Amino acid sequence: MNYEKWSLGYWLLKQYVRFVDWTIHDKIILSGTDNIPNNKPILIAPNHQNALSDPMAILLHTRFQPVWLARADIFKPGFITLALRFLKIMPVYRMRDGKDQLSKNDKTFADSIKVLENNGALALFPEAAHSAKRQMLSHKKAVPRIVFQAEEKADNNLDIHIVPTGIYYSSYWKFNRSVLVNFGKPILVNDFLDAYNENSSAATLALRDALEKAIEPLTINIKSKEHYECFELIRAIYGKAFAQKTGQQNGFVQRFKSDQQMVKKLDELESINKEKTDEICNATKQFDTDVRKHGLRSWLVENPENNFLKLGLNKLLLLITLPVFAFGFVFNAIPFFAIDTIVRKKIKDFAFWSSFSLVLGFTLFPIVYLLELWAVSGWLPLWWHKLLFLALLPFAGKLAFRWYILLLKTIGRGRLFILKTFRKQQWQNLKNQQEQLFDELNKLS
Repeated sequence: MNYEKWSLGYWLLKQYVRFVDWTIHDKIILSGTDNIPNNKPILIAPNHQNALSDPMAILLHTRFQPVWLARADIFKPGFITLALRFLKIMPVYRMRDGKDQLSKNDKTFADSIKVLENNGALALFPEAAHSAKRQMLSHKKAVPRIVFQAEEKADNNLDIHIVPTGIYYSSYWKFNRSVLVNFGKPILVNDFLDAYNENSSAATLALRDALEKAIEPLTINIKSKEHYECFELIRAIYGKAFAQKTGQQNGFVQRFKSDQQMVKKLDELESINKEKTDEICNATKQFDTDVRKHGLRSWLVENPENNFLKLGLNKLLLLITLPVFAFGFVFNAIPFFAIDTIVRKKIKDFAFWSSFSLVLGFTLFPIVYLLELWAVSGWLPLWWHKLLFLALLPFAGKLAFRWYILLLKTIGRGRLFILKTFRKQQWQNLKNQQEQLFDELNKLS
């Protein structure tokens, strides 16, 4: 197979999956695309936290048809291998696959060189595993070994650019999440070739460490093992207040940068004062527990002003848009809840939930949509009526989900109104608890 050649079939599939991916996300933001060089062989090296969603975040939103290098044990005989090759995924054999298998890497490296010689894009996860956490794993040596061997086989004439990449999700698996893809300044392999010729092992380690250092600022990396869950909870509860206190503007990218700063300060606090960290974490968990006892979320306690007005406006908006919700719900509920049930019950590792949801989504939804079109076609006499009906279904489904989220927020506001009006002492205790917690966290900034 000529991996370096542009594939029409790949391009057509990419357009369809890109649309499906758009329906899943609220926002898809690319940053630093000007760091991706033109007319140069590149290797894209992203962090890896969310299984199949990570390569999708790269290949769906760049101009390339990147060739991915993946561990050889996923290449099962038959359809799976054919599908992986169609998706431009090549096997890399490791010692654990058997010493006699390592020679098969010669073909992979030869194919990689062809891709690079044609100014194509390779892609490889330096961590060689996904963490399912906002936490970088130690980098392996695969990226430097591959680029050095490729340069060696091409007489150091490739001029490979490694593009460090950070992928950040607002949620790893929830529907309507947002994703940010940060492309960093490329690392030039040529800068390490002299060192490689003198001492290949030292140069391999140096390039590995340089790449790890370049990726870390592009993502959120909570280094704490003991307090990871707590720091994530603090991020959810206190993140907006921290952003405002540090002068960050509203927006997904700005909040990402603010959260980076806050996580760094929390890691620093843990390293110098573990007792204080434990105290803050215990207070945060208790506050979260108490908030949820009242059926609320922390953002309602943080910003209770104008709640009555917003409650009334939300109810009015829900009533006006109810027909839109009904249409979207009726024709999207079956595949949506079927996929959600299958994924939650059958997939034990939640790191794969988004991956299976995506795959099931772009296979099951079209089937259900066509069946629904057949069921209502008698009420749609003209062909363009049928086409319009079919085209509206995914958009209506997305609007129905947003209606549902607004409903949940309105219910929360209703509970807040009842708490503030009829249980004033409990409300005041909760508000005092939040203010005391924020006073402690404000010392971080």
